[in-house]
Amino acid sequence: MKTNFPVLYTERFVLRKMDESDANEVFAYFSDDEVTRYYDLESFTEINQAVQVINRWGERFDKNEGYRWGIADRETNKIIGSCGYHSWEKEHFKAEIGFELNRSHWRKGVMTEVLSPILEFGFAQMGLNRIEAFYDPDNTASKQCLEKAGFIYEGVLRQAAYEKGVFCDAAVCSILKEEYGKKQSI
Repeated sequence: MKTNFPVLYTERFVLRKMDESDANEVFAYFSDDEVTRYYDLESFTEINQAVQVINRWGERFDKNEGYRWGIADRETNKIIGSCGYHSWEKEHFKAEIGFELNRSHWRKGVMTEVLSPILEFGFAQMGLNRIEAFYDPDNTASKQCLEKAGFIYEGVLRQAAYEKGVFCDAAVCSILKEEYGKKQSI
């Protein structure tokens, strides 16, 4: 039985499923070299690339393999970024979280605000015990954002990925359900 995509709310944003009508906004930030600098894909050069990534995220949900919420401004309903789960290993009760944001919204507390309901969803609705994140060790903004959300730095996986023609390191951090529960009760 197919379920509807869960919509989550924060003070400033609606976290919703994206569709092809959101392609212009997704293209706007994925065509920005600063946004894709630490991302595992090349900057977009064609709008169809945005359509493809939106459809891929939708297929992941349809196959019960993950969730990717579009971060929509409550006032305009325009997508300014996305956040969600992939690499969902149900037998191990864990998933990887990832996110990106239009550069015009950096350093405005957006990810801090949206991570809270997404983490809550992961632990309460997906039954996760561990949520992990991988990021480029040079990406201090992602590191700080994740630490603010309660993630614990675990270390660096040397040359763990091959991206954009080079081997690169990946820093890893995680948050456990028991840690998240303690953080919420403070």
